[in-house]
Amino acid sequence: GSHDSFSYWVDEKSPVGPDQATAIKRLARISLVRKIMKKWSVTQNLTFKEQLEGGIRYFDLRVSSKPGEIGKETYFIHGLFGIKVWDGLKEMSSFLEQHPKEVIFLDFNHFYAMDDSHHHFLINRIRSAFESKLCCVECVEYVTLLYMWEKKHQVLIFYHHPLYQEYPFLWPGNKMPAPWANTTNVHKLLQFLETTLGERSRYGTFHVSQAILTPRVKTIARHLIRGLKNTLVHRNLPMILNWVKAQKPGVMGVNIITSDFVELVDFAATVIALNDLLLEEDESAT
Repeated sequence: GSHDSFSYWVDEKSPVGPDQATAIKRLARISLVRKIMKKWSVTQNLTFKEQLEGGIRYFDLRVSSKPGEIGKETYFIHGLFGIKVWDGLKEMSSFLEQHPKEVIFLDFNHFYAMDDSHHHFLINRIRSAFESKLCCVECVEYVTLLYMWEKKHQVLIFYHHPLYQEYPFLWPGNKMPAPWANTTNVHKLLQFLETTLGERSRYGTFHVSQAILTPRVKTIARHLIRGLKNTLVHRNLPMILNWVKAQKPGVMGVNIITSDFVELVDFAATVIALNDLLLEEDESAT
C-alpha cells in the first residue's frame, strides 16, 4: 500500500485545502509558503498507474470539494488540492481492464467540505468507474482471490462515512483499521507497529500497518526547504524495510503495509515476497 497515494501531484497554485488550520490558510496566501507546503504534502512520486505497475494494491485516499466551486466535483487533497477523483478512478479502472486478475483496495478515509450531496456524487462516480468490478460487503474471510476471480470482482471500496450503509458495495471504515503512530522517531514507529499488530483483531477485518513517519511543526520549521523526503524518509526507509522483511503474514501477522515514496526502496516487492511464507506453511502442513 501507499500512504497519501494521490499526492504525487498537488497544485501549489490552488488555495490551501479545508484540511488545514486557519493560520496556515492565511500564511499560504504567500506563494513561497505554498511551494514549501508542496515539499511536505507530496508523499509519493509515482502516478496511480505507475504505483499499480510497481505492485501497489492498497490506496489511501483523502477527498475534498473545492469551497466556492459550483457543482459537486471532488478532488484528492493533502494540504493542497490534487487531481479530480474521477480522473484517478478512470486511471485505475483502465489498469484493471488490462489486468483482469488484479484486485485493489481503495480506502476513502478522510473527507473535507463535503455534504451528503457531494458524497452521493462521489459514490456514483465510483460506481460508474468500476461497475461490476465492485465487490459487495461480505465476510472478510470469504474474500479470497479465488472468490474475486469467480465473481469477476476487482475492487473493494472502504468508505469512512455513515452513508456507506446505503450502498452494498461500500465497506465500512471499521473493516480497514489503520492505526497511526504519529511520530518522527523510527524506533517509536517500529515499537508502535509491533504493539498494534499484537492487538489486531484475529478475524473479521483487514489491517493496515502504517510504516510512515509524520513531521511535527518544529520538524518542518527546522528543515523548511528540504521537505519530507529528504528530512524523514530517505534516512529511515532502510530500517523500516528491515522491519518489513522480518514480518510474517497471516492471522496475527501483517496484512497491508503502507509507506511513503514506495519506489525509493524495493518496498512493494519486499511486501509481496512475504506471501511466500504462507505458501511454505501450506506445504509443510500438507
